[in-house]
Amino acid sequence: MKPYRNLSGKSGVAAYESGDGFIRVRFVHNGTYEYTHERPGHRHVTNMQQLAEAGRGLATYISRFVRERYARKLD
Repeated sequence: MKPYRNLSGKSGVAAYESGDGFIRVRFVHNGTYEYTHERPGHRHVTNMQQLAEAGRGLATYISRFVRERYARKLD
């Protein structure tokens, strides 16, 4: 996983890993979750991948638009 750049300095995201059709997000306190094109959907995964690369806004996006719609919890 790549460390999340956390440009705001206040993110709950620690790291992420993304590939074709998925993104895995490790949160500082809540474990690692996988999001896929199937759940929560292509548009959300694409937006999350862009925010992860930018290092800003990922945790806020997840809490506002995705919430509990993850494909699976990894740990």
